[in-house]
Amino acid sequence: MACSARRGVAVCAAVLLAVSGCADSGPTAAEAGETLKTHITELMKEGHVLDVRITDSGGRDIPCGEGKAKRTFAAAGRDSAERSDPDGLNTYLIGVLSSVAPYRIVEDRGNAPIRLANGEYKTVIILESPAEGQYAVRGETECLPVS
Repeated sequence: MACSARRGVAVCAAVLLAVSGCADSGPTAAEAGETLKTHITELMKEGHVLDVRITDSGGRDIPCGEGKAKRTFAAAGRDSAERSDPDGLNTYLIGVLSSVAPYRIVEDRGNAPIRLANGEYKTVIILESPAEGQYAVRGETECLPVS
């Protein structure tokens, strides 16, 4: 295929972007939901959280209008030191999360849950350890296309 004129070059560039996937509009709700599940599961594993239990298995679309949906996932467990401060547990998980995927803190108001977001994967993770020695992590995707 010869692309000699400017218009032809622009058309060729658009075709190459579309073929290479560079024009991709991002993940679907299901894809982002699987990523969220992986990130939270790896966070619990890398954080050496004990007795991990899934408190929200996700796996279903939650409609949010205009043919879009979000997905959720949550897990809880305990720390090996039963008297670990909830804020300290959340801070510890922030450090561990940095080895799982790049999230940035978007909300941290002291004793409230800490919200972290990842723009590439379109996911949000909330660290909300409820009591001494207890971890609780939940997450959700942004409102994304269903397919």
